[in-house]
Amino acid sequence: MNKRERLHAAIRKQKVDRPPIALWRHFPGDDLDAEKFARRVIAFQNQYDFDFVKVTPAASYVAELYGGELRGAGNREGTRIHTRRVINDWRDWNKIMPVEMEHPVLQRERAAIERIRAALGKDVPIMQTIFSPLSCARTLAGDRLIQDLREHPSELKHALHALATTMERFAFNAINAGADSLFLATQVARRDFVTPEESRAFGQMYNLALINELRGHVEFIMLHIHGENIYYEHLFKYPVHIVNWHDRKTPPTLKEGKALFDGAVAGGIDEWGVLQTTPDAIAAQIQDAIRQTDGTGLIVAPGCVIPIDTPPANIKAAREAVEV
Repeated sequence: MNKRERLHAAIRKQKVDRPPIALWRHFPGDDLDAEKFARRVIAFQNQYDFDFVKVTPAASYVAELYGGELRGAGNREGTRIHTRRVINDWRDWNKIMPVEMEHPVLQRERAAIERIRAALGKDVPIMQTIFSPLSCARTLAGDRLIQDLREHPSELKHALHALATTMERFAFNAINAGADSLFLATQVARRDFVTPEESRAFGQMYNLALINELRGHVEFIMLHIHGENIYYEHLFKYPVHIVNWHDRKTPPTLKEGKALFDGAVAGGIDEWGVLQTTPDAIAAQIQDAIRQTDGTGLIVAPGCVIPIDTPPANIKAAREAVEV
């Protein structure tokens, strides 16, 4: 099987020659330059030969799109921290408008995708990262989001419509540059963050609209549900092809998730725990994931980005574990 055949078989829960696998990470600093970023992504793929390339742009690029100020955090995740938020008052939500396609950040990410596609050829699926509108709003506002959601819902909903259009444009920008799949990340669909009613009214409504606009234009969409205590009961009903969550930290298990979801489940690797230990432990965890799912309907993957200092030998061990 080639990479696409293997992925599509996993999505259909059919037998595969081996489970598909992919790991992904940030490349802090280099991800602010299209050429440098593309070079790092290409090298990472050439080194490990994953079944798809999940492109992970500079952390909080959504804030960049709206004029937020950030600096490197110097952490193992490879993310950035805000020195100035975009939203500092509830009235600021009214200023959020869709970003135009000519925006420098969209052009930077388009150039990176073009270089990655040109180097890797047509046989490697390339997945661009976009965020749910409510996740974008949290990036812009930080901790004040929930207060504004409850006290100024109309203003927030105005912004969510605009952010959905921005993410749609960002996605089509990537598709036109050569991406053939999307990684849609939601970071706020958690019981400790919003109520079920709030999750549906401010999250699901906009997520489904975005998915329905994009799904006919890409080969597959992976929904990433970030964090713990997630609302998987309704998220697993989304019309996407793959779901990815921190299955080693929060319910459901991979086995349970496979039973609940029509497509493929992506997970099995504890990126901050077992992946940082020994090749034998990594191989054992991946074999456990394969046993949980009978080796079908599974894409071996981390719960989220792997630490940037993960030993190459450990990444290699994960890649080799699916070949057994």
